[in-house]
Amino acid sequence: MKQYRKIITTGLISLSLTLGYSCELKLKPINEPIIAQAVAPTITITKNNTVKIALLLDTSNSMDGLINQAKSQLWDIVNEFTHAKCENDNRPELQIAIYQYGNDGLSSREGYIQQVLNFSSDLDEISEKLFSLRTNGGEEYCGEVIQTSLKQLDWGNNEDNLKMIFIAGNEPFTQGKLNYRDAVTNAKKKDIVVNTIFCGNYEQGINTDWKNGAVLTGGEYMAIDHNRTMAHIDTPFDDIIIKLNTKLNGTYLSYGALGRSKMEMQSLQDNNAMELEEAVAIKRAVSKSSSLYNNKKWDLVDAYEDKDFDVDEVKKDQLPEILQDKSKKEITSYIETKKTEREEIQKEIQSSNIKREAYILKNRKGDASGELENAMLSAIKKQAKAKNYSWE
Repeated sequence: MKQYRKIITTGLISLSLTLGYSCELKLKPINEPIIAQAVAPTITITKNNTVKIALLLDTSNSMDGLINQAKSQLWDIVNEFTHAKCENDNRPELQIAIYQYGNDGLSSREGYIQQVLNFSSDLDEISEKLFSLRTNGGEEYCGEVIQTSLKQLDWGNNEDNLKMIFIAGNEPFTQGKLNYRDAVTNAKKKDIVVNTIFCGNYEQGINTDWKNGAVLTGGEYMAIDHNRTMAHIDTPFDDIIIKLNTKLNGTYLSYGALGRSKMEMQSLQDNNAMELEEAVAIKRAVSKSSSLYNNKKWDLVDAYEDKDFDVDEVKKDQLPEILQDKSKKEITSYIETKKTEREEIQKEIQSSNIKREAYILKNRKGDASGELENAMLSAIKKQAKAKNYSWE
């Protein structure tokens, strides 16, 4: 009997260790008869991997260019992630957190550091927070903002998740009472890679320890021209995508307490992107046509895809007015109609964008991609490879 218990225990321990890691997680059927099968039936588990990125942005007086690049190039990064996949062909979830540091408008007691956004996959919310940033002098404490993000954010213990910090600024990395070496060592212990982006001359960044801050965790050091502006190439497909985006917005059916305010936020972020540059609005529209733009917390169409969602649980007065006097069958039929309409529009946007990108590639001179975008995507792809992520 003791031997039997020992075999069962060994089998369960082996099962738990198998669940511990690897990008693809599928326990295959065991064909040979073993005693452990009596207590451990065949299990198939699909794991959803998450990419967690914390952006630590210097918002002192000289950083307006950096903030503008973050606003405009966010959508390039999101769109690139639509091509990322794990070994099990699942698309990873993308979560972004934002901190600002080095701003005189922030509390000196907090080290001139503020968490602007906790980890979020809500692309409208991420956009809103980036557009809320304003520059204003200050002391830039790199070690302290890294350490603050380690303490405040829920990084989790999943070894398969890709966890990255991107810190950008232009003052010496050594400023502040907290030694940056301690902060990045703590990050490494949590399996978090610190990538540093110096806004200025490459050699100057090395001399002020920005490179060392990255190397200590196996991260990437990069230097960018944060004041560089991109030349936009007009294409015959720009207006088509802008008009399709307007049609896409018409497929959203708000519900619940968040519904109305979230729809307003969606529209506001469209306007923010357009005011910054038409090209940004186009890239945002492309992001909205992807699976990463999911609004199941306030949109009936996205919520309908969730197996745990039941439209009967939504109060009648929290449904769109057009659905409040409808039966469940009529409501679901209406949602399915909007779902089909949305999918068709999204396909049109993606098709138009393929043609748009081909046109840009043919007509551009030199590298037309953004400085911040290039720096981040280069590091992301390199570090994602170690976690068995790939790009189509």
